[in-house]
Amino acid sequence: MKKVALVTGANKGIGFETARQLGQKGYVILVGARDAEKGTQAAKQLQSEGIEASFIHVDLEQTSTFAEAATRIGSQYGHLDALINNAGVNLDAGSNAATVPIDIVRKTYDINVFAQMELTQAMIPLLERSEAGRIVNLSSILGSLTLNADPNSPFGDWRALGYNSSKAALNAFTAILAFHLRKTKIKVNSAHPGWVKTDMGGAEAPMELSEGAKTSVWLATLPDDGPTGGYFHMEDRLPW
Repeated sequence: MKKVALVTGANKGIGFETARQLGQKGYVILVGARDAEKGTQAAKQLQSEGIEASFIHVDLEQTSTFAEAATRIGSQYGHLDALINNAGVNLDAGSNAATVPIDIVRKTYDINVFAQMELTQAMIPLLERSEAGRIVNLSSILGSLTLNADPNSPFGDWRALGYNSSKAALNAFTAILAFHLRKTKIKVNSAHPGWVKTDMGGAEAPMELSEGAKTSVWLATLPDDGPTGGYFHMEDRLPW
């Protein structure tokens, strides 16, 4: 039985590279994207590299797409082996928590937290049919409460209320969901990709896409004795 992975935001950046690396390991790749043209082009690029891939409509601002995607996966494959919640936004970089418009914070949470929770819940029945379901939530070191609370942390002024706290909330979802799924074969972990050259990370970032995808790929392919309910960069645990 072929392994199937759904990667959201897989039309570009870390998501596309994660899809590529999983495809190179033999996974059937479902390229989750909100834009059909971009998602289809990404799938075609993977196909040209010998990877079995197809576009699937997953828009974190249109939650109706979640049930539709789950229905398609169920009818076409019958199961899901890996869900990589890669898509997300950073809408308040450089803002001040005392003045940032709450509407921006609310939209950040809608996409980075609530949509991730709802999509994951929609996919859990399919993950339960896998021999070893894996859920990877793409977080960030900026979600570490330990480091946000340390005035001497390397974050400096990089403490955006919406983005940083939404990643902290996503980490909490990881830990709590892992607890509730502890008696199943499903493992749930948060991944910090590192500071990577992407649209969000910028050209000055020190890490290449191939490196930025490694943590998600590792967590998506964990063995049965691998960790669950953790927060990692590469294979190192991070402070919550």
